[in-house]
Amino acid sequence: MDDAKQIVTDIQKGNIKPIYFLMGEEPYYVDKISDFIAENILSEEERGFNQMVIYGRDSNIEEIVSNAKRYPMMAERQVVIVKEAQDLSRTIEKLVDYAANPQPTTVLVVCYKYKKIDKRKKLHKTISKTGVIFEGKRLYENQVGDWIIKTLKSRNYGISPKAAQMLVEFLGTDLGKIDNELQKLQLICPAGTTINPEIIEENIGISKDFNNFELRKAVGERDTLKAHRIINYFSQNPKDNPMIVTVSLLFSFFSQLLQYHGLSDKSKPAVAKQLKVNPYFVSDYVTAGRNYPMKKVSHVISLLHETDVKSKGVGASNVSQGDLLKELLVKIMN
Repeated sequence: MDDAKQIVTDIQKGNIKPIYFLMGEEPYYVDKISDFIAENILSEEERGFNQMVIYGRDSNIEEIVSNAKRYPMMAERQVVIVKEAQDLSRTIEKLVDYAANPQPTTVLVVCYKYKKIDKRKKLHKTISKTGVIFEGKRLYENQVGDWIIKTLKSRNYGISPKAAQMLVEFLGTDLGKIDNELQKLQLICPAGTTINPEIIEENIGISKDFNNFELRKAVGERDTLKAHRIINYFSQNPKDNPMIVTVSLLFSFFSQLLQYHGLSDKSKPAVAKQLKVNPYFVSDYVTAGRNYPMKKVSHVISLLHETDVKSKGVGASNVSQGDLLKELLVKIMN
């Protein structure tokens, strides 16, 4: 995120490079940087003759280089954007000769999504000298909540930690998908709004009471009644609450709980840092730690593994996923 901001800041200051090679497993910032360049380097009048988009699957390196070597028409620069350049992965190293001596009046933007070029090879080393290489790294699940909070803050919105966690558990780690939902909320809510679980429930359709976050909290508190209510809701709405996600999140929670038991420093800042969680959620681990000693946590992790295997049809082919979850819950909280 900081690297992407720096690229934008440099361009705004007029420090424009002849090549931007945008790559990595997380495509969100690849698209954001590419869109920013497309919208800001040339004026609207200049774009008609001096900005083109080429798609990797419909082109080759020779054609891209040929277009990049053109001179701009009645403008200081031209912009050439190569989208889906990963389709040229077998021949991408051929770009090295151009990268070594790029056309100074061309801004070549290569969008190489979901992959990255080898840092040991000549192309990476050459572009690092003459242009900019940006790598979009996929965030871990425990990093996405903070990303949501920071992203909304930059847009003059707030969000409660619980609401952010609901979005992560419902939408996963796809930043593009999450940002689409955030933009919908921004259209509905005035600037300055702090987005809470009620707003999420009303506008995105995620239940504030029946979700994996609340299930995890109920299990940690050994609130049997609440946990069973949530599991029953999941059983009635299996498409919106896939079992594999529930088991995965519970496994992550109890794995962190096992780590919590091993900490010598159980102060709030230390726990948040070691478990890589928002300090807001530390109390959940403190409560669960009291309710589940280390030996019990190890047993629960074993139960979760067993349930995961059964959910894939091994040893329980005729048992519904709802019944498997209910059986798991009884064993965990027994």
